[in-house]
Amino acid sequence: MQITASTVSLTVDDVAASQRFFTTHLGYVEQTAADGFASLSRDDAAMDIVLLARGTEVLPADQRDRHASGLILAFTTTGIEHEEKRLRTEDVEITMPLREEPWGERLFQVTDPNGVIVQFVEWVTPPGPENENENENT
Repeated sequence: MQITASTVSLTVDDVAASQRFFTTHLGYVEQTAADGFASLSRDDAAMDIVLLARGTEVLPADQRDRHASGLILAFTTTGIEHEEKRLRTEDVEITMPLREEPWGERLFQVTDPNGVIVQFVEWVTPPGPENENENENT
């Protein structure tokens, strides 16, 4: 098997609201759209996004009323401080402020109008004995 692309499909109540959020604030562009459906992509993203209206008959009956809750759409990025500031100036609510975890992950979260959690992650070298030795040798 060769995977040639990755797409996440999100079932939401208001496709147009999520579509505006991802195209306005996160640089996605519409590839195709119809009533209750939108396909979005970015040139530099490893993952496309498909938005489906909840209740759509395209989905199997047992999936039609599910919502994208419990899912975190995570993007690894660079310049995370700049991105958080940019989103704040665009009046995007930061639902989890920028923080750094002990294992070297810097992250913050926003939430789209349908409750889809979007997390931005930047990895830094965590402090530890192996890194302290490198600093001593330089």
